[in-house]
Amino acid sequence: MSNKTNIPPNMAQPALQLPSPAPLLTRTGWSAFIVALIAVCAIAPALNLWVPDGSLLHMSDYAVALVGKIMCYAILALAMDLIWGYTGILSLGHGLFFALGGYVMGMYLMRQIGRDGNYHSDLPDFMVFLDWKELPWHWALSDSFVATLILVVAVPGLVAFVFGYFAFRSRIKGVYFSIITQALTYAAMLLFFRNETGFGGNNGFTDFKRILGQPIATPTMRMLLFVLSGLALLGFFLLARWLVRSKFGRVLQAVRDAETRVMFSGYSPLPYKLTIWTISAMMCGVAGALYVPQVGIINPGEMSAANSIEIAVWAAVGGRATLIGPIAGAFLVNGAKSWLTVVAPEFWLYFLGGLFIAVTLFLPNGIVGLLRRPKKAVADAEAPLHTSIAKEEGAP
Repeated sequence: MSNKTNIPPNMAQPALQLPSPAPLLTRTGWSAFIVALIAVCAIAPALNLWVPDGSLLHMSDYAVALVGKIMCYAILALAMDLIWGYTGILSLGHGLFFALGGYVMGMYLMRQIGRDGNYHSDLPDFMVFLDWKELPWHWALSDSFVATLILVVAVPGLVAFVFGYFAFRSRIKGVYFSIITQALTYAAMLLFFRNETGFGGNNGFTDFKRILGQPIATPTMRMLLFVLSGLALLGFFLLARWLVRSKFGRVLQAVRDAETRVMFSGYSPLPYKLTIWTISAMMCGVAGALYVPQVGIINPGEMSAANSIEIAVWAAVGGRATLIGPIAGAFLVNGAKSWLTVVAPEFWLYFLGGLFIAVTLFLPNGIVGLLRRPKKAVADAEAPLHTSIAKEEGAP
């Protein structure tokens, strides 16, 4: 006698259907992304290189340098959003990772000067002035562009990993973590100010002439750096979007909202926080490496506490946990800074402080949150109507 139980076809268990993963971007989002890509790679180069100077459509070299610099800042704001907006970790020391990437690129650019410096020496001018006879050990790979590209992400990433491992393992969080990150950045700034460290002291690195053997001050090279900055920003936006929409990103948001519950659920917050902290630092290093050849200088002032606080202001003004908000905040705040420091430079810091207070009190979700508020109000107003229709149709 067979032990098999014959189940009628109509009594068969329905197959479990898992929800399909949401797309990385909506159709509107992809359209906006492609428009931004075309603007960076085609429209801006055409307006700068091919449109005559006297035309109203001409994009000046000043505008190219300004927008390129702000795009580097936007990468910083995006990196801040990943750790603050989505993980709840407020860093007041991200200027350190930005500066480390900038110094790595600056060392390469200083080696590219060769004997064209003021002292016509193979050593950088500041080393000749200090009567140094050879390069320090940490300059060993500075003449290799490939090694520079690796170190741009490896140095900030390693510093962030070591610091984050001990900080997160000790369960330091909240305002205490913010203070420690600011103290770390300040200590690094004091270290880089010293001449004996081999980083140019308070003057830093400047007077760059070439990159990959090509003159750095030509319109073509400036536009190439502009395009690379735009591509890096768009690429990091897609990476951040993919991260926050994955299981990894959902755990990060759970850590932000209730870290203790995450631990009770069987997840260790340490590897998640350490991973996103290191990725964020690497993004800052890339931003610093793109920033230095466009502005032509890097010095310890980039590690100041005020610079790191400004990064948090950009994210707060645009809207945390939105990705697009911090990018918009970086453009808005730095655009206002470029205008105000010319028109009324003495009022810029007052404006920045007032802006941060106003956003904290009246726009806790930033500009993007303000724009999304009408849509949320409409959705809340339509919810009772949808419920009543469902009841009329016999839905549970």
